[in-house]
Amino acid sequence: MLSRKNAIIVSGLVASVLLMLCTSSAQEEKAARSWRIAVVRLGGNLEETPTAPDPLLGIQPENLKTRLDRIERAARDRQVQALLLQIDELDIGWGRVAELRHAIQEFRRSGKPCLAYLESGGLSEYLVAAACDEIVMPASGMLFIAGLRMQMLFYKDLLDKIGVQADMIQLGEFKGAAEPFTRNRMSEALKQHLATVLDDMYGYVLDTIAESRQRKKLSREKVRQILDQGPFTPAQALRLGLIDRLAYESDLPGLLSEMKKVQAQLVSDYGKPRPREPGLFDLFKLFAPPAEPRLSEKPKIAVIYAVGVIVPGKGTPSLMGEAVIGADTYVQAIQRAEQEPSIKAIVLRVDSPGGSALASDLIWHAINQCQKPVIVSMGDVAASGGYYISMAARRIFAEPGTITGSIGVVGGKLVVKGLMDKIGLSTDTIDRGANAGLLSLTEPWTEKQRETVTALLREAYDQFLEKALAGRRRAGQKWTRQDLEKLAGGRIWTGRQAKERGLVDELGTLRDAIAYAKEQAGFSPDDDLEIYILPRPKSPLELFLESFVETRSPQLLSQLSQLAQQMPELRPHVRQLTPLWHLRHELTWTYQPLFFRITGK
Repeated sequence: MLSRKNAIIVSGLVASVLLMLCTSSAQEEKAARSWRIAVVRLGGNLEETPTAPDPLLGIQPENLKTRLDRIERAARDRQVQALLLQIDELDIGWGRVAELRHAIQEFRRSGKPCLAYLESGGLSEYLVAAACDEIVMPASGMLFIAGLRMQMLFYKDLLDKIGVQADMIQLGEFKGAAEPFTRNRMSEALKQHLATVLDDMYGYVLDTIAESRQRKKLSREKVRQILDQGPFTPAQALRLGLIDRLAYESDLPGLLSEMKKVQAQLVSDYGKPRPREPGLFDLFKLFAPPAEPRLSEKPKIAVIYAVGVIVPGKGTPSLMGEAVIGADTYVQAIQRAEQEPSIKAIVLRVDSPGGSALASDLIWHAINQCQKPVIVSMGDVAASGGYYISMAARRIFAEPGTITGSIGVVGGKLVVKGLMDKIGLSTDTIDRGANAGLLSLTEPWTEKQRETVTALLREAYDQFLEKALAGRRRAGQKWTRQDLEKLAGGRIWTGRQAKERGLVDELGTLRDAIAYAKEQAGFSPDDDLEIYILPRPKSPLELFLESFVETRSPQLLSQLSQLAQQMPELRPHVRQLTPLWHLRHELTWTYQPLFFRITGK
């Protein structure tokens, strides 16, 4: 028998256990009545390039990957029952649209609903929102979808007015990089070819919307008819089946609670790291480069982000702050990945219109020499030099809307003699050698110099073709050079067109490329391998100091850059001009400046 003292102890323990069970039961009942909604905001230019953590606040600046990671985390989080995407104005290309759509579709496979709140938007915003279960808009918004438009900006008449002559040579009838400087409208050959690109992009839009809105019985032809009526008020979009509800953002908690008959709890900025209070020692970190992370012995996949115009040397940021692919930096990154034993394969994420032919070839050579599997994942653009650096990969993945191809070469210079005459400047020179003034900006090429430059460009183009042919043959294409030439000549293709023609191997996301790289390295796609990012992300201080290099750029470009900050509609055009400053000392370019824009606005 228990003593009275022991009986009191046992009774106390029983009471404590009962209290714990009751408390746990109450908490579980409360949790069952509560519906946690992860809120993630998507907006702005979701850059691909990783950046170093802020040394003061200790947080990683947001980019495309961090947003995708937060969506994936919400799918795995048992405490999250739904996802709400607040979609603001997106300044992204078609590749990143596809990446976001894929992440949303993966989230929905978890069985949890996903809602999009869209106050106003164009085609990019709508395509992302359409991947969700429901789209909600306020009645006062605007859905600006009305088909696609391709517009090219030409500078020839402006150059004529200021006395500047573009002396350009391009190899490839469809290599349109020089046309904005030498013409005031597209050549017929280029216009016809770009029309086929736009047709495919429009087909992709129709297919995507029809597939996303199946529950509203919107066929491809019905979507085409609807887009011909756009843009739309939210009320019109609701009647046509393009969206699902009219509501304000403040109405969402009540709306979500009504849907599940439980209390909805919105978790703002779900998964976003919280800044910490900076300490005294954090100030010293501003003046020190980020420490090289210690590598574990765990197997890894290296992901190398090749984003921006391709230039010789280490590369410095452009006037607009966009990333630049410096050949030296990326060759070192590839070599580092090959020499590190724990790295088993490499994925090169390419988002580049190309640039210097020499710099592109140096990066291609480093990939071609690499003994480990190298897989390419193409983003928004992987054209000309962007395609060149991809050619040595074991497998090439592209997004459906990726702009790729543009196998061709262009070279030239801007002759400013007329401008100098207008403002009263003159020069006097003494030359020795017929080609001594080849790079002079005061005189156009002589016939002999033009023959010399053409021969240089021809050899570069032949190398481009031969290396592309070798890469495609390794991938299993049984092509002759004549077969490739029908796809080259400066022609650009969407990812879907490139896949049909054999210029790329698969349509898929960065995640798909990583899964394939794991297989090539001898692992299962589901194996948990570490992802190691190269090159090392630069700190905010490093980027700030490097930006001073660009103070040597022409005052006109600096002024245009400042103007573009105030007028967002000018940014795409200034972005196209600033890379030319990086290439000013290069005679041979594998560059496809996308002077045209494909927009839904």
